[in-house]
Amino acid sequence: MRRPLREEFATRVVVADGAMGTMLQAADPTMDDFLGLEGCNEILNTTRPDIVRSVHDAYFAVGVDCVETNTFGTNLAALAEYGVEDRIYELSEAGARIARESADAFTAQDGRPRWVLGSMGPGTKLPTLGHITYDRLRVAYQENAEGLIRGGADALLVETTQDLLQTKAAVIGARRALDWCGMGDLPLIVQVTVEATGTMLLGSEIGAALTALEPLGIDMIG
Repeated sequence: MRRPLREEFATRVVVADGAMGTMLQAADPTMDDFLGLEGCNEILNTTRPDIVRSVHDAYFAVGVDCVETNTFGTNLAALAEYGVEDRIYELSEAGARIARESADAFTAQDGRPRWVLGSMGPGTKLPTLGHITYDRLRVAYQENAEGLIRGGADALLVETTQDLLQTKAAVIGARRALDWCGMGDLPLIVQVTVEATGTMLLGSEIGAALTALEPLGIDMIG
């Protein structure tokens, strides 16, 4: 049984991977691989899992402890742009499963634990600006998180968020998924994007973000 990631966070620096998109582009997938949905990297989780797996393998090979799933865009706003928003769960689960297989294979080689961070990206619609309703986002993020959990993620990473309301929708959706799946012990990590102005895109300062998010039961914020 792999050691819980939260225990590692408490005792040492845990090293994660780097960029996913540029690595996928370097593999030169075809338009057929994308099913005609050029730029929808998450489709590759089902059409070319070998390419996605090769990215995870490359990061583990150079010594990282964790890899992020290829699911940055498996959210309602991003997939709706391609007309495949009904595939949120499927693509999330597939992305987590590929990363899990890579992590377990490397651990089997040398006994060193590796972990999978389930990536939950921000999408392109900001509820604070009325682009989308909070309730629709929350429900879709819960579906996203459930797929990641079922696929074998060791933690959920709500990342690169720009709108505090969107961030809260993702966090609460993730929390509900963790409870629903009986996996409430998995860490929940949040990353907010701070502009050169020192605030998030819509003007929230980091102190405001902390005040809004800490009561929601997150383990780490960055």
